[in-house]
Amino acid sequence: MKYPKKDLIHPISGSRWNHIWSGFVGDKLAMLALIIFIFYVLVALLAPLVAPFDIADPAFMDLMNAEIAPSWISGDSQFLLGTDAQGRDLLSVILYGTRLSLTIGICAVLIQATLGICIGLVAGYLGGRIDNFLMRCADIQLSFSNMMVAIVFLAIFQSLFGVARYQQLAMVILILVIGLTEWPLFARTIRASVLAEKQKEYVDAARVMGISSKRIMFRHILPNTLSPILVIFTVQIANAIVAEAALSFLGLGMPATEPSLGSLISAGFAYMFAGSWWICVIPSVTLIILILAMNLLGDWLRDHLNPRAYKD
Repeated sequence: MKYPKKDLIHPISGSRWNHIWSGFVGDKLAMLALIIFIFYVLVALLAPLVAPFDIADPAFMDLMNAEIAPSWISGDSQFLLGTDAQGRDLLSVILYGTRLSLTIGICAVLIQATLGICIGLVAGYLGGRIDNFLMRCADIQLSFSNMMVAIVFLAIFQSLFGVARYQQLAMVILILVIGLTEWPLFARTIRASVLAEKQKEYVDAARVMGISSKRIMFRHILPNTLSPILVIFTVQIANAIVAEAALSFLGLGMPATEPSLGSLISAGFAYMFAGSWWICVIPSVTLIILILAMNLLGDWLRDHLNPRAYKD
């Protein structure tokens, strides 16, 4: 007699999720961080609607309006946060820059997570030589500075294909470079979780029922290893945004025509001590608040998705 192959996912108790949610609602700092992050996401999505000016408009860049101070200093209500050295409304470019930085950060981490989860699942579940080979590849990757790898790759690309070609593909290249240099963190975390999960009874039952290894890995084991992945995902988005900002500050990031927060900080740094401090300071504060909010969310998730903390 053949029995139907039912899903054997090890359930996560509802009481644990209730504990997590009640802890989140009761943590004012975590709630504030979530509200700030949601605000940034909404502003990024609605940038074309809420920005005072359209950055694609040729008339947007007007040197006659260059380096106008914020409205609370200059009294000019047309430019709330002032203008940069090219006469662009700083509020508009910050809104679009936030959109670009979040897009690069999230897409890069999606690449990291996809590659790392697949490699970690295969290494942890199959073990043996495959596990050794994949983890040695991860060790080799971790032995290099991620920023160094990104700088070398981007510099070589600019030298081979020219600055003009690089500027056309800057966003895609940044996403790929940042995404392909951080996958070992996901892989090693998933592997450790899989090594613990594959010894449990529901995995043995799935094997006895003849369920394929692929289905066991992705349908049964993976959902039970998502807690640490959520924490890493949140923190890594912040790290990816910082990496993009650093590369842009070094001149290897987004071009001036497609401003990200990093390129805005880089462009404004030259005017920091020339009287036009707002060109650098305001984008810097915008970036710091975003990174701080995401790190606070990551720390909160790490503390409350930890089974030991729940048991206590």
